[in-house]
Amino acid sequence: MHPKNISIADYSYELPDESIARYPLEERDASRLLIYQNGNIHEDVYRHITAHIPENSLLIFNDTKVVEARILFRKSTGAQIELFCLEPAPEYTGITAAMMQQGKVRWKCLIGGASKWKPGQVLIRSIEQASNQTTCQMTDEQVASTITLEARYISKLEGSFLIELSWEPAHLTFAELLHQAGLIPLPPYIRRTAEKSDSERYQTVYARYDGSVAAPTAGLHFTEAIFSSLDARHIDRAFVTLHVGAGTFLPVKAPTMEQHVMHVEFIEVLRDTIIEVSETLKAERPVIPVGTTSARTIESLYWLGIKVCQNQAIPLEELAVGQWDAYQSGKVVSSPLTALAALLDWMDRQALTRLVTKTQLLITPGYSWKIATGLITNFHQPESTLLLLVASLIGEDWRKVYDYALEQRFRFLSYVDGCLLLR
Repeated sequence: MHPKNISIADYSYELPDESIARYPLEERDASRLLIYQNGNIHEDVYRHITAHIPENSLLIFNDTKVVEARILFRKSTGAQIELFCLEPAPEYTGITAAMMQQGKVRWKCLIGGASKWKPGQVLIRSIEQASNQTTCQMTDEQVASTITLEARYISKLEGSFLIELSWEPAHLTFAELLHQAGLIPLPPYIRRTAEKSDSERYQTVYARYDGSVAAPTAGLHFTEAIFSSLDARHIDRAFVTLHVGAGTFLPVKAPTMEQHVMHVEFIEVLRDTIIEVSETLKAERPVIPVGTTSARTIESLYWLGIKVCQNQAIPLEELAVGQWDAYQSGKVVSSPLTALAALLDWMDRQALTRLVTKTQLLITPGYSWKIATGLITNFHQPESTLLLLVASLIGEDWRKVYDYALEQRFRFLSYVDGCLLLR
């Protein structure tokens, strides 16, 4: 069956409300871990995960950082307007570049209370500027300083709005502005207001690059203690960046996948990381992504390499992965090593040490995995593209895994338990 004909109803299960975790455990690595290998299932906890990962594996982590993407304004009438910052306007080369803009930026947003805000209308908000310094270390000017933030409604887009944000002091970057003015955007299924502790716990310990509106939650369980145990067993780790968009929460509403439009996300990968992945494959060592975002990123590298194989002169602006690129007939068949080598050669010709592009890759049953040999992930929502990705890796045994997790009262979705799936 072609993936376009997959019925999403075939990937459903009953998820009781009590199985959805609203808060994280006190200790990150105390979450339960389900291990699936060769059709067998057993349990442990995350702090012992190293014992279950094949020695000499390469783990791939997503080092994106969740930004405080929710900004609240209040009109003079008292009506509240909420902006949910989704992604930068097309004029920026990527999210990282847009996050470094100073004084002004244009962003695609969802708007809560959009009917109360008209095009051209400007919303203004003053924010007391926080500081890492104590009051006694600060000057009178620093103590009294405030940020003035303005939001201008530019236009309505398909599924979002284009908003221009400007602020004083203009030397602040947009990332710094969000840290001061925004709120952490918890997933909608958590159904509670974000609390101060979420700023730390809804973030991986290795988060580095601002840009996500949702955490790569499989990585929330990892600690420095786990990293030390990985080193002891010669399990390497590399980092990629996929900035998670709000589209990750969108349910599949179409009856078949042909009518579903996969969300587009920005990825950034260092040339050195591509080399490390290639050398790992050459040595026939396992490559295991931590999270579906890391999995989509490294699998996208293969398809980017295929595009370069087909057109060595392809310009950067055309080098991206589409939703159905992996399923087109007549595609040149190349090994992962060949595809990655072609991608590296192309980057050298472009004098690029970091690849910044977009991926819309949809991984469903019927997908042929090219690089990943396993997956560390959480338990996902029914009828979601994330569940399709899991099913593509372990086949119909996804039901066995999820039935076991539900029967044994594992915690589901973001602040949750998780699983190590080995092909």
